[in-house]
Amino acid sequence: MSTTPWTGRDDGNGPEHRRWHHAVNEFSSVPGVSLIGFASDAGVRRNGGRPGAQAGPEAIRKALASFAIQPEFVISDAGDVSVEGDALEAGQENLGELVAKQLNDGHLPLVLGGGHETAYGSYLGLARSGLLDGRRLGILNLDAHFDLRTADRASSGTPFRQIAAREAERGAEFAYAVVGISEPGNTAALFATAAELNVRHLLDLDCQERHLERVLDFVRAFVADVDALYLSIDLDVLPAAQAPGVSAPSTLGVPAAVVLEVCRLVARDPKLALADITELNPVYDVDTRTARIAARLAHTLVTSRPVPEGH
Repeated sequence: MSTTPWTGRDDGNGPEHRRWHHAVNEFSSVPGVSLIGFASDAGVRRNGGRPGAQAGPEAIRKALASFAIQPEFVISDAGDVSVEGDALEAGQENLGELVAKQLNDGHLPLVLGGGHETAYGSYLGLARSGLLDGRRLGILNLDAHFDLRTADRASSGTPFRQIAAREAERGAEFAYAVVGISEPGNTAALFATAAELNVRHLLDLDCQERHLERVLDFVRAFVADVDALYLSIDLDVLPAAQAPGVSAPSTLGVPAAVVLEVCRLVARDPKLALADITELNPVYDVDTRTARIAARLAHTLVTSRPVPEGH
């Protein structure tokens, strides 16, 4: 695990000049949002995608560093879990340990990927924390793909199939919903698997800005059915023009304004226990567009949360 000091624009002393790099470098005894990097593209390579997502966490932090943020929001950085070579499974186990620790310390973990193989490590942390004992977990994925592939080895295309198996092992119903599914990006076999697992989904065509209320109603209905919520964001859900720096650019995508509104809605709900933002590939990013929108999504998740009383 590694950590890098945060630096950024500095306009002066005092809370009125506070930016993310100030917030992360401040000590606070109050639980808040804990950033965790998962520096991995092993799952993307196994899935036949474009490698480069290993540098994603660093790029998101760099884009976040100079964002302005109000004094009441508490943020810490727990560092990176790095996957060396093809050691994906060990990396996911290590990520699970770190996520569980942050949860048990009272923080909301916000995991920065990395390919979408990040999601299985994130889930392991939830399972190990004890937070799911006697509770129904709901997983909301903003993604162009179901990521329900069946394969001999884990990859960025298998995490939610792996999670479904683990949920079955603990005798829990697999409650999984996806916003932004691309019809040409998922085979008939994947749609069949989704149907077998009772996965709720919205197609990207039905997630454009004119359909915003329908999207928010879909999310509200899903969240109402669960006790704890895990939000996973694959940046390839966004239009390629807004997020070119991903492993598999979208052919249509869900506009950033819609994705941001979903993040605002979910972050305000006390059921949110964990979130991750995945698939940033800086190698293919144009004008750091993808890193910036990833940072804006992270910022929205942090600043939309209810502020603890007395803070």
